[in-house]
Amino acid sequence: MAGNSQRRGRRLTPKAGAPKGTGGKNKDSLAGRGRTLPADERPWHKAYSGTEKLPQRTAWKQDKERRAAAEEGRSPKIGQPGTKDTTWGKGGGRGTPTAKGRGGKPTGGRSGPRVAPGRKANPAKDSPELLVGRNPVLESLRTQVPATALYTAQGIDVDDRVKEIIRTAADRGIAILEVSRAELDRMTGGVLHQGVGLQVPPFAYEPFDDLVAAALEQAAPLLVALDGVTDPRNLGAVIRSAAAFGAQGVFVPERRAAGITATAWRTSAGAAARVPVAQVTNLTRSLKACKDAGFVVVGLDADGQTDLYDLEAAVGPLVVVVGSEGRGLSRLVGETCDLTVSIPMVSDVESLNASVAAAVTLAEVARRRSVEV
Repeated sequence: MAGNSQRRGRRLTPKAGAPKGTGGKNKDSLAGRGRTLPADERPWHKAYSGTEKLPQRTAWKQDKERRAAAEEGRSPKIGQPGTKDTTWGKGGGRGTPTAKGRGGKPTGGRSGPRVAPGRKANPAKDSPELLVGRNPVLESLRTQVPATALYTAQGIDVDDRVKEIIRTAADRGIAILEVSRAELDRMTGGVLHQGVGLQVPPFAYEPFDDLVAAALEQAAPLLVALDGVTDPRNLGAVIRSAAAFGAQGVFVPERRAAGITATAWRTSAGAAARVPVAQVTNLTRSLKACKDAGFVVVGLDADGQTDLYDLEAAVGPLVVVVGSEGRGLSRLVGETCDLTVSIPMVSDVESLNASVAAAVTLAEVARRRSVEV
């Protein structure tokens, strides 16, 4: 009698096994990274109730929720800043247990929001920035970029650059703090830092109205506006050119554009400390305000109807608008400009870099003004 192995229609392949899951790997990946912060301890959440400084973005979110709640006749769903202690304790002080990081080691002596170890928090716009790398840090110190602290990793390989970094920071009275390499890794978010980090304070922007008023007090008012320039190196280079050719200020949009970061500071070679920079909510509206104040607004465009060398408006109150690296001037900004200007080129190069185009234009404006004088 034939067995089951000989029967007709028998299974030739093994049965499918039980579906495989993660085996708890997702959960294990979070081990040692601390608890997930509740909403009232997250500085970037509208429910934040911590005792640390309230970020501007969070304050804006809470104000928006208050207005929405008032219109709908309900209670606002926001936190109560200052009512919950969210600072690190020092040795268990202020009624909070000593915080512990990875491996259960105390983290006493820290300050700032109590973000869970191993988790990255979105920094507030008005928080200090850490510039890293031996060459960038050295160049920044040489060009007098404002700094509040210098961090060096323990056991760092000391070369000539590190010696000059420490000596220059000490001469300028900058606090020099030695931290572990793991702590510096945490502070930089894993970015290659070469054992050094320079803490740069938030940039103090000039109010736009004050920028325009100060420019109008000069014999030859000249301002530079950037339309969507997102590379901080381009921003820094434009500020440097503005300082070199006599512009009284630069203004940029608050959103979708580069701001004054440590990279922009370094590229400007310290010129950001001498040239006022303003952030505006609406660039088109700001350009119209300049026109109302008596400025002629010209936009740089490869297809502009006016040749740069024929720009007669260069000798009067002038705003030069530089477009973004990729698309150039936006439609609304282009329509707001009194005229668009092109830079004549002898080769088939499609266009110039935004900062180079700005430098060429400002140099020609300065030349025309010197001839008029």
